[in-house]
Amino acid sequence: MAMQHFPRTELAIELATAMQGKSLFGDAPNGLFFAAPRRTGKTTFLKLDLIPELQRRDVAVVYVDLWADQKRDPADLIAVAIEQAITQNLGILTRTAKAAGIESVTIAGWLKVDTSRIGRPDGITLTDALTMLNQITKKRVALIIDEAQHALTSEAGENSMTALKAARDKLNTPERANLMLIMTGSDRDKLLRLVNANGAPFYGSQVHRLPPLGEEFVAFVSKLIEAQRPDLKPVNTSALSDAFNLFGARPQFFMTALGEALSPLALPGVRFEDQVLEFAKQRLRDDEAQMASEYMALRPIERAVLWRLLDQGHRFRPYGAEALRFYSEKLSEQGETPKKISAQSVQNALESMRSRTPALVWKSARGEYSIDDAMMHNWYASRVAAGTWPPKE
Repeated sequence: MAMQHFPRTELAIELATAMQGKSLFGDAPNGLFFAAPRRTGKTTFLKLDLIPELQRRDVAVVYVDLWADQKRDPADLIAVAIEQAITQNLGILTRTAKAAGIESVTIAGWLKVDTSRIGRPDGITLTDALTMLNQITKKRVALIIDEAQHALTSEAGENSMTALKAARDKLNTPERANLMLIMTGSDRDKLLRLVNANGAPFYGSQVHRLPPLGEEFVAFVSKLIEAQRPDLKPVNTSALSDAFNLFGARPQFFMTALGEALSPLALPGVRFEDQVLEFAKQRLRDDEAQMASEYMALRPIERAVLWRLLDQGHRFRPYGAEALRFYSEKLSEQGETPKKISAQSVQNALESMRSRTPALVWKSARGEYSIDDAMMHNWYASRVAAGTWPPKE
């Protein structure tokens, strides 16, 4: 079934209003941080709802996805996105000024700037670049950084975040937010490192959860089905809601399952909603089996370290006495008789899990570690609750 956009207009209006400092409470003008698991519609919401709403309010929007090219330093991706916005707007301004037969004073001040050197030691700073964009467009600027936690994986990326905070502090006044920063991420635990660690670039800001798609989305899809296939009325939205939740509120998987269930090759004599629900249960089993198999494929020391990381989350400290004791216990429970576990062997285990494809472990430039895929935390919690942790051969 073809995916049609489900508009989240009200949410976009609320966020845009909060960022402009027009809502009574909240810290949104200082930066808006929100997390939503991968594939739950976050980027679609940014591109098709929030950005158009900001543009309707005459805001100049710069969007950058730090996962678009993981081989490049996140700092480069941010600088290039700002450079492209400046170049585009300078081109428009220069043409307008020439057509009017005047040399715009605003442009003249910036024309000699080499925008390709933004954020480099011999170029203009991110603060200057964003000031330039603000002045030549005569608009507030919204910088949206998708998968912002990825900036923490490089020193230059982390420096860019600190520079963006400086730009925000310089450009914004109590009366007017000239620079709105929107940082999103697929993992709340990693995004929190931008706001709550000592020396974090945006210390003190809040990380919100982007409300997941839910019953309204399922009702929207059900209406589309009824319009295209009147023979299927009434659609059982309750069964579809259950399936959507089992898919982890991920629209792509849900729509793929609908496409299969509604195809001419689907099982005859079975309601399509029941088939979608069955697909969802199978997907959950497959995902969990995949995680269990990845866990079982690890060496005993790697399993012990991953277990500790799953258990501790952002409190994880790899080399503390308590952590080393935990690894020893788990190794002896697995029938290993370990020598004294060294910090080096723990580091080797972490690096080995980082280098797997897909990676199991994520590392920041400051040497903080986290689970790469946040879904693993849900899998771990559900198995602990069910008494089936750890996985066995």
